[in-house]
Amino acid sequence: MVLTSGLSGCLGAEDDASTLRIAFSVKDDYASFDENPQKLADYLSEATGKTIELYPITSDSLALEALRFGSADMAFLDGGAAWMGWKSYGLEAMAADMKSDGRTYYSAHAWVLNDSSAGQAALDDDPSTDPFEELAGEASCHTGWLKSAGMLIPMGYFIGQGYAEVVGDEEDIESLRNTIFSHFSEDASIPESGSLYYGYSGALRCLSEGEGGVAFAKDSTVDAYCAEDNAERASWCLDRDRYVALPAFGLAPSHPLMYQPNTVDDATRAAIVSALLALNTSEDGRSILENILNTPGIVETTTQDHLGSYGSLIEHVPGIQGYLDEKYSSA
Repeated sequence: MVLTSGLSGCLGAEDDASTLRIAFSVKDDYASFDENPQKLADYLSEATGKTIELYPITSDSLALEALRFGSADMAFLDGGAAWMGWKSYGLEAMAADMKSDGRTYYSAHAWVLNDSSAGQAALDDDPSTDPFEELAGEASCHTGWLKSAGMLIPMGYFIGQGYAEVVGDEEDIESLRNTIFSHFSEDASIPESGSLYYGYSGALRCLSEGEGGVAFAKDSTVDAYCAEDNAERASWCLDRDRYVALPAFGLAPSHPLMYQPNTVDDATRAAIVSALLALNTSEDGRSILENILNTPGIVETTTQDHLGSYGSLIEHVPGIQGYLDEKYSSA
């Protein structure tokens, strides 16, 4: 089904206080209208009494720029783009999508083995022993370069808490690599996409095969690959009780719906949130959630609640502000 009416409206309409534009990735055609984001726009228009139009984008960079310069009023963004929009452009969050388990976040953890010094420090019930201190000099297993749970969140924690010192220019993102090599080991695994130790499974495999002494991943990683009752349990897994999660670094957020407070007033925000929450309770609403928003549900949130933990950690990463600014302004 060709997307016509919604896009022609958003590209040619005059500015109107009753018209709001949501930046959304669109295709030229869809297998059915159930997959067409125009269905979401139509639903929000009917539920709020506003004219909701689609503003077509192909990336978070373009969505952020549309919000920044007033071409759009709302957009679902990933965590990095949302934090950048909040800190640099004054955008706010009104709602967030759920992950498959119903949460709007996952916890970032360091995973170690129970016979390691860090593992023993975590299990000894002695508050005077600090498992994070025991990780200095251990080869670290990351999920990839600048990944949230696999690098940005844990390194923001280590730097912010004074465990690690930045090596190099604090305004250069490449200093993060040298910081990792200096604090952990020059043998740290920072894999490229497609390589053996890339991603969550790769980082855990790196730890399991003894290539590193700590894997940075999320709370569900070990059970996703190495639970004893997992029919697809990986061949490289150790016994489940060998893996120990150190206390969580912080929360990595799901995709928030960010909005421009200069154009979306409180009453309109409340109406949009109410309409989005109503999607959770009807069959047609759940179809929109599943087929268009790719989520099992929506929850109301605030900027601080959703992005605060994440932002308070990654802001310690050297050069992160400049990196994100360049990434999301080079649309």
